[in-house]
Amino acid sequence: MLLNWTVMILYNYFSAMFVGPGYVPLGWTPEKSQDCMYLQYCKVCQSYKAPRSHHCRKCNRCVMKMDHHCPWINNCCGYQNHASFTLFLLLAPLGCIHASFIFVMTMYTQLYNRISFGWSSVKIDMSAAKRDPRPIIPFGLSAFAASLFALGLALGTTIAVGMLFIIQMKVILTNKTSIESWIEEKAKDRIQYYQTGETFIFPYDMGSKWKNFKQVFTWSGIPEGDGLDWPVRDGCHQYSLTIEQLKQKADKRVRSVRYRAVEDYSGVCCPVTKGVKTFFTTPCTEEPRIALSKGDLILATRGLKHWMYGEKILDSAADGGIRERGWFPRKCVEKCQYDSETDQPVDGEKKNR
Repeated sequence: MLLNWTVMILYNYFSAMFVGPGYVPLGWTPEKSQDCMYLQYCKVCQSYKAPRSHHCRKCNRCVMKMDHHCPWINNCCGYQNHASFTLFLLLAPLGCIHASFIFVMTMYTQLYNRISFGWSSVKIDMSAAKRDPRPIIPFGLSAFAASLFALGLALGTTIAVGMLFIIQMKVILTNKTSIESWIEEKAKDRIQYYQTGETFIFPYDMGSKWKNFKQVFTWSGIPEGDGLDWPVRDGCHQYSLTIEQLKQKADKRVRSVRYRAVEDYSGVCCPVTKGVKTFFTTPCTEEPRIALSKGDLILATRGLKHWMYGEKILDSAADGGIRERGWFPRKCVEKCQYDSETDQPVDGEKKNR
């Protein structure tokens, strides 16, 4: 049984790793040219982003139905390997539960005849088993310590990976990805902030958990569709989600605040020279840091108490249109009093837009 668990776990693990998520073809454009207005353009891939696709900085490609980039498989979880990745998250805890049962029963049976209870103490004799015939494999102190350590690993893996499996099943049963769940939350925040009276309906939820489940898991192991065109629920548009993404991009540009660098920053993860609080409160994320030179302009979109995230304003012609986005220490910048493009105070303009 343990060999069966091992084979199934490794098969799905390597399938998720080597099959990959599926990438949007380089230079891809929709069949109807007028549909380009609903899509974002990726300057790195030189193509439009298909519905439900996102650009991964690690893979350096636009990934079809991207859920997240997983460092444990060194690949993205997306359209083609979502089922294999989820099965791996299911089988790993089941195998660990089986192993935990074996460890517990082994320690129980080995210690049962070695424990003696006194009036005020409990003694364990680990020298040898008090039974005949002697066990083929001796169970000494080192074996007990190793079994106890392995039991802790098995239980820890069961809890950690099991929670990831539950999270994945929640998004699969609603036919979403982790990124799309985040987009939906931001859509609700945008509508509430501007009081537009809109109602955002996620277009890819088929209205049935079983239908959503079949979008990912099939008997052939090949997911439905081609990763570019997706069935939508009644009353929704093929590009409903991408239109909402464009609205959020425009809203982010409106809400962004311009800052100017007053100190140099090398881009290291934990800068020692920027203060103790900045050092110990570095963002726990895979998002990059951007190096700053005194006088650089940055559009900040979000921030923490001692860190901010934004995009450096570059000369598009000189830098080939490459965008530099990432985290930087808050103490390295100061807020610009006036927007150089409109010559108006940034705070007074932000709400009016």
